[in-house]
Amino acid sequence: MSKVELNQAIEAILMVVDEPVSELILAQVTETTTEEISSALVELANSYVEQGRGFELRHVAGGWRYYSHPDQSAVVEKFVLDGQQSRLTQAALETLAVIAYRQPISRARVSAIRGVNVEAVMKTLVTRGLAEEAGLEPESGAILYRTTSFFLEKLGLNEVSDLPALAPFLPDVDTLDEVLATLTD
Repeated sequence: MSKVELNQAIEAILMVVDEPVSELILAQVTETTTEEISSALVELANSYVEQGRGFELRHVAGGWRYYSHPDQSAVVEKFVLDGQQSRLTQAALETLAVIAYRQPISRARVSAIRGVNVEAVMKTLVTRGLAEEAGLEPESGAILYRTTSFFLEKLGLNEVSDLPALAPFLPDVDTLDEVLATLTD
């Protein structure tokens, strides 16, 4: 397969995916090596930037996917929302943040940290695909929750460890445990 044919095949596949696709899957489908795929993906991503395209090719959540260029966010938001707001509530955002930084975590622990019942909010986050069950807590048997790859994809992150540190945004707090301790006091 020539370089042009490989680039065309990669572009065609990435145009129809719903979630990021790994180099391994692209290599299997195109019957090439992962090294060739990795090189082609980086070259494609760089060429889109150089050309000033309205989209970007990004590596997120363990795979590659097209995203609209950040400079076009206003027009894309207008097109997608078309007057409808489907944003998360403040309660959902706070709950999602607790899950993201403390995962895996039980619903009871999230409620204790937030100081309110989060049952309905947790259902919303699970329904929207932002949180999922992650097993059972050994001591209590409570269901544990974690964020999903969809969450990472929506934030443009490759893994949870890429989340920004909380400490710089809070006065006199050095660790996440200290942050959460202040929330539960």
